[in-house]
Amino acid sequence: MSAYLPVQGPPRRLGPRGRVWFDRLLVLGLLAPVPFPVLAGDPVPAVLSVLAVLPLLWRRAHPVAVFWAVTAVHVLQVFVVDEPVLGQLAWPVAVYSVARYAPAAHGWAALAVSACAAVTAALDWGGTATTMQLETIVANTLFLGAVAATAWALGTLGRTRQAYVDAVVERSERVEREAAQQVALAAADERARIAREMHDVVAHGLSVIVVQADGARYAARTDPAVAARTLETVSATGREALTEMRRMLGLLRAEDGEGAPALRPQPGVGDLDALVAEARTAGARVDARLPGPGTAADVPDGVGLTAYRVVQEALSNVRKHAGPDAAVRVEVAVSGTASGGGRVVEVRVEDDGRGAAAEDDGRGLGLLGMRERVTAHGGTVEARPRPGGGFAVAARIPL
Repeated sequence: MSAYLPVQGPPRRLGPRGRVWFDRLLVLGLLAPVPFPVLAGDPVPAVLSVLAVLPLLWRRAHPVAVFWAVTAVHVLQVFVVDEPVLGQLAWPVAVYSVARYAPAAHGWAALAVSACAAVTAALDWGGTATTMQLETIVANTLFLGAVAATAWALGTLGRTRQAYVDAVVERSERVEREAAQQVALAAADERARIAREMHDVVAHGLSVIVVQADGARYAARTDPAVAARTLETVSATGREALTEMRRMLGLLRAEDGEGAPALRPQPGVGDLDALVAEARTAGARVDARLPGPGTAADVPDGVGLTAYRVVQEALSNVRKHAGPDAAVRVEVAVSGTASGGGRVVEVRVEDDGRGAAAEDDGRGLGLLGMRERVTAHGGTVEARPRPGGGFAVAARIPL
């Protein structure tokens, strides 16, 4: 029993409007105490605070520019007042924004500037030289440096986490696309296989029907009983071909989600006897040497189906192209003479008819499908006219 983990999407984030309103509320919160120094009669700290905090509205889109704007205001503060103002709170926010939204080099530069600013601020706020205490300066420097370093660390962590999440999401989307492509390719391969099956079934059935119908037409004038038996063969062959077509079309509908058809086993080496008997019934003179039942049981289903289709296509081509009174020889054997010492199914079908005089009526598609089937199992197939007349098909399919 297997357990499946729920698929999780990317973490929740603020949308564009949410980020804008967050920054606005942040600026309003930092500027909320600004009116108090003005009411106390000292507007300079209030002006400096406003100048330091307002650039934070653009901290996401332009983090580097905002950081240097805040830095410039703090440099100006050193020359104007000797005490901290409310705008000092904008500094860690600006450092965080640089580390979070700008490349890493800008974040390191902001951290270095923060260290210098911490020392400068501690000296500026420590009082005159007579009252300056070394312990106070060191404590203020460490505190301000720790605040800036914490902001930088949080921003860097957020940036690296964001990069990791983006990489994971991109990889999952790529894997999903590749999986969809693999499914589409597998479906295309299966449809091509079914199309080959349908071609073999239809071509074989129609060739038998055409030959039998021609024979029935001539026999009807002289021997109605023979014509009746021939028409029975035509009817049975047509029904079998239609059944095979419906089964193949049912597979296609099942792939489209319309339900699976009732399947029956695919033909194999053990069904070659029936195929040869059908060819003989159609009037062909067939000399067949086929493997026994015990040997056929050792042939895998895929290889057996391929061997069956090769013989079926070859017999169909004999009926369509070899001409009247052509003799056919069918040999199918399982031997151990394949290269490398492995076992192999050898198929050979040859006739003494007209050979490759006609190249239409689907011979090209039939031979192409035959080669595709055999090649899929790592085998080889040869189909060419015989030197003494007729046509020969030879295939070797490894087990």
